[in-house]
Amino acid sequence: MTQTDFLKSDFPAPVDLPDFDPTGPGRFHNRELSWLNFNWRVLEEAENPRVPLLERLRFLSISATNLDEFYTVRVAGLRELVREGNTTPAQDGLTAAEQLVLINEDARNLLQAQQRMFIALRARMEDENILILDHKSLTDTDKTHLESVFLNRVFPVLSPLAIDPAHPFPFIPNTGYSLALQLERNRDKRALHALLPIPHQIDRFIFLPAEDGTVRALPLEELLLLHLESLFPGYKAKGHCAFRVLRDSDLEVEDEAEDLVREFEVALKRRRRGEVVRMKISTDAPARLRALIMQELHVTDDEVVDIDGMIGLADLKELVLEDRPDLLWPNFTPRVPERVQDFDGDMFAAIRQKDMLLHHPYETFDMVVRFLKQAATDPNVVAIKQTLYRTSKNSPIVEALCEAAEDGKSVTALVELKARFDEAANIRQSRRLERAGAHVVYGFLDLKTHAKISTVVRREGDQLVTYTHYGTGNYHPITAKIYTDLSFFTCDVDLGRDATKVFNYLSGYVEPEKLDNLAISPISLKPRLIEMIAAEAEHARAGKPAEIWAKMNALIDAEVIDALYAASQAGVKINLVIRGICGIRPGIRGLSDNIRVKSIVGRFLEHSRIVCFGNGYGLPHKKARVFISSADWMGRNLNRRVETLVEINNATVKAQIVSQIMAANLADVAQSWVMKPDGSFERTPVPEGEFAFNCHRFFMENPSLSGRGSAGASDVPKLTHTED
Repeated sequence: MTQTDFLKSDFPAPVDLPDFDPTGPGRFHNRELSWLNFNWRVLEEAENPRVPLLERLRFLSISATNLDEFYTVRVAGLRELVREGNTTPAQDGLTAAEQLVLINEDARNLLQAQQRMFIALRARMEDENILILDHKSLTDTDKTHLESVFLNRVFPVLSPLAIDPAHPFPFIPNTGYSLALQLERNRDKRALHALLPIPHQIDRFIFLPAEDGTVRALPLEELLLLHLESLFPGYKAKGHCAFRVLRDSDLEVEDEAEDLVREFEVALKRRRRGEVVRMKISTDAPARLRALIMQELHVTDDEVVDIDGMIGLADLKELVLEDRPDLLWPNFTPRVPERVQDFDGDMFAAIRQKDMLLHHPYETFDMVVRFLKQAATDPNVVAIKQTLYRTSKNSPIVEALCEAAEDGKSVTALVELKARFDEAANIRQSRRLERAGAHVVYGFLDLKTHAKISTVVRREGDQLVTYTHYGTGNYHPITAKIYTDLSFFTCDVDLGRDATKVFNYLSGYVEPEKLDNLAISPISLKPRLIEMIAAEAEHARAGKPAEIWAKMNALIDAEVIDALYAASQAGVKINLVIRGICGIRPGIRGLSDNIRVKSIVGRFLEHSRIVCFGNGYGLPHKKARVFISSADWMGRNLNRRVETLVEINNATVKAQIVSQIMAANLADVAQSWVMKPDGSFERTPVPEGEFAFNCHRFFMENPSLSGRGSAGASDVPKLTHTED
């Protein structure tokens, strides 16, 4: 099936489910189990022979990191509900206690699969002369080299800890990794228990001198086992094990906090001390040592996972070696849009010509940075307003805003302190902005500001012109290299005015009375979506072509799902590209006959949010209604965050979204999984030797329509043609 055939193909025959109630909670798939299913797909990319070896290792590392975060946030929340005696079922009918049972079973299977994958990849790495050693396989020459490494790079930061009445069991922070030791004093055979916390400030792997081009890496804990006598002189090791703890990392902030920044600083310290939600421990741990650790950490058997292999697989990312390009994805350099080059890098001139949509990482995120840097130094710019949800440590965005403020421009920065796991970084950035003279606001106490908006007000003649950037992803140059996102630049008057109203809402709490091209949550975004889904259903009932294409990271909101079910029953053809969590159940007769769901997991992390409505003309069509958004279709995004839904009216940008981006995503075969009615996913089969369309490769090889310069867009490949 070619990509065009896919877009025109009939939907698969719906299935009949015995005793299924289309109005009951069974019409929803459980959120947490759906997330675990996504992480299985991530792990299975580590098994994909079409993926380079070290990139497969990276997928394994990502899967491990994802699972840790899932436990510290989602599972921690469910545990809290159980402790409180909450038996209210989720929208799929499962109570918190029932979910925990299913989660733990699936997660344990996932952990075992991760260890099997590590063994398989380790063997493949050995074939490529990349070895992971243990302390027993070291030569005398290795030990001599490591003696210096230990004394100069490791020993100064170690803190060996005895455990006895004078030395109580120490606090182990979230993600803390330690060796536990059973020691015996040489002179009198007296027993001693001890802990050796493994410092996270040092890399997990130590690289030994290469032998005949072979890369050799030793885990840090193996180096410590080699030098136990130096750490505990006069003692002999009788037994040991390794363990790692995960703690509740969800933040709680007092509703009446007078100083939000100070309250978050206190909450961040509490996060490190949250209750243990999971402990991984070596399978061969001595029984007395295991019992001691469990007692001191107050964990039960169901919170302990025995690991027969490497604990902390997330650290494998250190072995993704840049000097082995033969085992990595081929180099890819993001494009600079031709239109920007036509104007010698002048972003304002390029935007003035017409609206421009950049598709990251295929078009470089440097254009967003350039937009703000140019604004900072332009004497005609009078004001800049910017939302900041996640930023890099040495953010060029923040640097440009500081430079603009120091130059006397009016700079307003909305810094979201509640961006999970980036709270501390955002506090630092806010202090820096304030020192530079920017006006820093923190939005709402009970709402996260997740919208991605930047406005630059520029004096041109006797007028003030507002240049606006709307994004689907964060203002983060590092993640922009691997996340697929959209950056929409415009100087449209209505869109600029809408953005200004949103900033006024964030800083002054006054709801905007009227937005021309924008819907925002929690006020109008969800009602607008449901209204447009219903309108598409009306087109179907009237016998007109009716289609919806949507792409996002997660779909879980019950009202939106029910609206999609109703549209499907009315005859609307609905194609969904959902990367991660999906609560809808496609292909069930009488409920979701006309709904297809696929997930793309590949070289880049799908992150952009798009929705297209046929508007009575079907898709693709130039009269379709097309939107980009910062919001996934989840309760938190639609009800508890400030998000944007931006309608695209420029014809070229609309064609780019529908006929390039969405069409390519729907046509992808090489890295796609198709959702089945039971909520599971099946990889799209690719017969041996046959071409498998890969949307990431297509985007890497073909420029975006709206970024084309004087050469025009006529020679830019499109997967579909927009009909009249």
